[in-house]
Amino acid sequence: MENSAQHRTLLGVMFMSIGMFCISLNDMAVKALSGGYPLHEIVLIRSVIGICITVGLLRFEGGFAALRVQQPGLHVARALCIVFANSAFYAAIVAMPLATASAIYFVAPLFVTLLAIPVLGEAVGPRRIAAVSVGFIGVLVILWPELDSAAGLGWVTALPVMAAAGYAVTSVLTRKLGAAAPASVLAFNLQAAFILSSLAVYLIAGDGRFAAQEGISESSRFLLRAWVWPERADLPVLAGLGLLSGIVGYSMSQAYRMAAAAVVAPFEYLLLIYSLFWGWTVFGEWPKPTVFLGAAIIVLAGVYIVWRERGK
Repeated sequence: MENSAQHRTLLGVMFMSIGMFCISLNDMAVKALSGGYPLHEIVLIRSVIGICITVGLLRFEGGFAALRVQQPGLHVARALCIVFANSAFYAAIVAMPLATASAIYFVAPLFVTLLAIPVLGEAVGPRRIAAVSVGFIGVLVILWPELDSAAGLGWVTALPVMAAAGYAVTSVLTRKLGAAAPASVLAFNLQAAFILSSLAVYLIAGDGRFAAQEGISESSRFLLRAWVWPERADLPVLAGLGLLSGIVGYSMSQAYRMAAAAVVAPFEYLLLIYSLFWGWTVFGEWPKPTVFLGAAIIVLAGVYIVWRERGK
């Protein structure tokens, strides 16, 4: 029994690692496309392809009959949270360096640790609560130069934190719902939510009338830009986003189904390394020293949480 539990934990870590690499590629591609396409168009194309991949996986995990889930309200809440989290994060990366947004976003595992108490009933002692507090200090270290500067990003700096909170709720709900629903069902629900929300934004703002207003931020313009026909050179990138979306949805769902949230969540810090690499090599971005300092504080807090979990 113990070996079986260890095997599931290792598989959970493996799926998390795969998911983080694919997410980093996804974020890099979305940022590259953000200058010419609205977010809802990118997400719609990505999710239509992603749901086709997910349907293929669904056939091996119970078929369409498995979509008749228990607690449908929680499944809807989970899907809406990830839509919100993705929208907030993508709006942030068009206005700030990719690694900076990712570093702030890494309070998500700390949120997961806190949410695991009321939602999952997992025991989290005072030392791990203290580690979470230290992690949030790291976020302030990253944000302070932006907020204190006349050329700061203002409200945009809050977007990665909002994204992290939304993603943390998604993560703990994945852990809770994954006991009864296979990963393909959880991934299918997410893809369906992305498709429906993108179509809703298109119907409301697809003509770009809101993006044409004066004084609108670059982040808001990305969210509300008019729909355009994709350039032929961008079609492979958009198709690749769909493939990545299918892999990410399945991998992340499996990770939180197979291992405790407090164990797999800190492995999301791999994304920070990938984001730093893509930001530097693709966009020529290099974060400020305070970003490295704040990120180090956040990562150390997460590592301590993992160490405490292993000890327990």
